[in-house]
Amino acid sequence: MAPADDTRDTQLTPVEETRVDLGAEFEASGIGEVLDALDRDLVGLTPVKRRVREIAALLLVERVRDRMGLAAEPPSLHMSFTGNPGTGKTTVAMRMAEILHRLGYVRKGHVVAVTRDDLVGQYIGHTAPKTKDVLKRAMGGVLFIDEAYYLHRPENEKDYGQEAIEILLQVMENQRDDLVVVLAGYKDRMDDFFTSNPGIGSRIAHHVEFPDYTDEELLAIAEKMLAEWNYRFDPAGEAAFAEYLHARRAQPHFANARSVRNALDRMRMRQALRLFEQRGRELTAEDLSVIREPEVRASRVFAIEAGTDSEGA
Repeated sequence: MAPADDTRDTQLTPVEETRVDLGAEFEASGIGEVLDALDRDLVGLTPVKRRVREIAALLLVERVRDRMGLAAEPPSLHMSFTGNPGTGKTTVAMRMAEILHRLGYVRKGHVVAVTRDDLVGQYIGHTAPKTKDVLKRAMGGVLFIDEAYYLHRPENEKDYGQEAIEILLQVMENQRDDLVVVLAGYKDRMDDFFTSNPGIGSRIAHHVEFPDYTDEELLAIAEKMLAEWNYRFDPAGEAAFAEYLHARRAQPHFANARSVRNALDRMRMRQALRLFEQRGRELTAEDLSVIREPEVRASRVFAIEAGTDSEGA
């Protein structure tokens, strides 16, 4: 006769075999590297990074649950990124594609970034081939549609955007295991878009809001960009650029990090011109690397703020 505790041991075995070390799963997946890269790539955006980590944690746990026979309804992966221009939406989409790929939710992990013009044709019969071609290129990865609300133009009876939306809807539903769609744009316009197109809105599981950067974060972004290009501000130039940021944010069409990059490009040109006009003397690495106060204060932003811009605001 078998010992009384043999049955107990047999019953324990399946429990022991289905235990999982989530930390080991996290390390093996490699998504920690992606999250670390996101922290390095982007200044600030704490709530966005937190949301990405939440989504990554959900997908990791769901993968483990599926392997342990605890499968539930597959998580919906389509997303909405809302915020002003230059707040890192495209960068986060690229990192999210890496996470999805490493966890096995998409085959390739690439990102295809498009706008309305890439999807909507200008005449009858033009939209479907354009939209299907984009979807074909995006399969196995992430389709990032910037300013997605421009797909829908109800005021124009001859607009073909609705056809693109209907094709997109079919693919979002029927091939959601092979394509993740990220719709991006200004929050108020995206809200209106989802209200006007409830079919798309109902398929978006994750809404991520991207806040504007603070002055301090924008200065850190500028210094990070300059360091990547082997430039830097001198102390007076840095102080002047801090003033520039405060003034520029109060003016129209400010696009966060995008505007910072454009401003730095113009300041580099002014520095190059200054050095060119000093030709005849030998230049050091210091000369070629430093952005000085005059290059910053030559910006029209200061003239507009002072009301002395001859071209007007």
